[in-house]
Amino acid sequence: MNDNIRKLGYFFIIIFSVLVLYLGYLNAVLGPELATNPYNRRLAAAEEAVFRGTIFDRHGMVLAEDRVVDGTKIRVYPRGQETAHLLGFVSPRYGRAGAESAFDRYLLAMDEAGRIQAFVDRALGRQRRGYNITLTVDGRLQGRAFNLLAGRRGAVVALDPRTGAVLSMVSSPSFDPASVDAVVRTEDAVQNGLKTELKVTGYDILKMQTGAAPLLNRATRGVYPPGSVFKIVTGAGALEAEQKSSAVLYDCKGNITVEGFVLKDFGVHGRVSFNDAVAVSCNTYFAWLGLELGEDGLKRAARSFGFELVEYDESGRREAGYPVAGTEVPFNPGTLPAGKMPLPELASAAMGQGRVLVSPLQMALVAAGVANGGTVMKPVMLDRVATSNGLVIKRMSPEVFRAAVSPQTARALAGAMEEAVRRGTASQASLPGIRVAGKTGSAQNPGGQTHAWFIGFAPADDPRIAVAVVVENGGSGASVAAPLAREIMREYLTGA
Repeated sequence: MNDNIRKLGYFFIIIFSVLVLYLGYLNAVLGPELATNPYNRRLAAAEEAVFRGTIFDRHGMVLAEDRVVDGTKIRVYPRGQETAHLLGFVSPRYGRAGAESAFDRYLLAMDEAGRIQAFVDRALGRQRRGYNITLTVDGRLQGRAFNLLAGRRGAVVALDPRTGAVLSMVSSPSFDPASVDAVVRTEDAVQNGLKTELKVTGYDILKMQTGAAPLLNRATRGVYPPGSVFKIVTGAGALEAEQKSSAVLYDCKGNITVEGFVLKDFGVHGRVSFNDAVAVSCNTYFAWLGLELGEDGLKRAARSFGFELVEYDESGRREAGYPVAGTEVPFNPGTLPAGKMPLPELASAAMGQGRVLVSPLQMALVAAGVANGGTVMKPVMLDRVATSNGLVIKRMSPEVFRAAVSPQTARALAGAMEEAVRRGTASQASLPGIRVAGKTGSAQNPGGQTHAWFIGFAPADDPRIAVAVVVENGGSGASVAAPLAREIMREYLTGA
């Protein structure tokens, strides 16, 4: 009898210990995340008593702040549509998105120090205030990029390749974050916008992109065939694996046949080196290079830049790989099919076609990695957090995201991209007195005209900005995306 009682006692002790550990885990580990989850209704109640922190750009420009209008506290976004996808919104009905969601715990001062301060403020009858945050974003550059897109569907991402700091992140078409409730009032708008804040597949997003979808952040969540800008990844793989040196020549006859499938080029380029092929964007050279590299080599090169391998079902729906975890700026990574690729598909993928999909932020990271000597830094938006009286309590610290390629390979890629701007398809990205490296792309699109692409960085000898531009159905990357990128780089580097 006593033995049974002892066993029962042990059983309850174990159950109680497990319960204590579980509650401790919920409070210490999951607690902060659950507290600031954008769908947590308690956040709305918390905000009633708190003046939400102000969001500044890197130069002190106000991007979002709480104001009292006619006795009512409202959230104001002075830059309107320019910063809508970057900042997101705060809505009692639809929750939070963008930076407003990512940095909720700071803007509402929901850390331990903030809770202590809240107790003091209540005791003294003072207005509670959240922390102010300063972003890495350049507000003037953000406005310039938005105006350059001029309402066309597409996106612009600009990064500091040395730190991963987001300098500009624009998606078009946009919306007014102050009136987001009206924007998502119809069921169709919700399906084409807010759904992207949940885990959806690349296939779903491709369908969303066929319409305006103003709530879809194309810069981070959009998925596109990359076209020729992916040739930088293919080239990186070949150079890194020492399959081909940049001096090896290939005789371009204007097409290449792979198992009876003919891949056409833009012209007959004759005998071309790696630099020549990048400069003139020779399809057959990179199809050949991909075949030489092999499927495993191409996928290895893509993964080194953060791409993922994903499964597809019979309908072509992408089943996994969204979004990248552990980054301050959630984004859709570039993807290649995980299954076996037939040789014609491998050759197409090496040119950036077929089932290769990318987001603008992913391609900006590729450009930034080349610019930064082969090291890709994590994309970050937060520069610092400060109390309402100016005491800084947190600063951004750059972190490595991927060691993509060796410095030697990065230098070879950068040199080829410089040639593309100096004498090739990317010539319209050139800037007087500044060395620019870049690559254009015109990605075939089953749904209409080609998407116009450009990725690049400047100054090529001391990179301070890396850019990715995509204009949906824009046509030629050389004539549409490259000039747009040029103006963004000019704005940032010269202020003109």
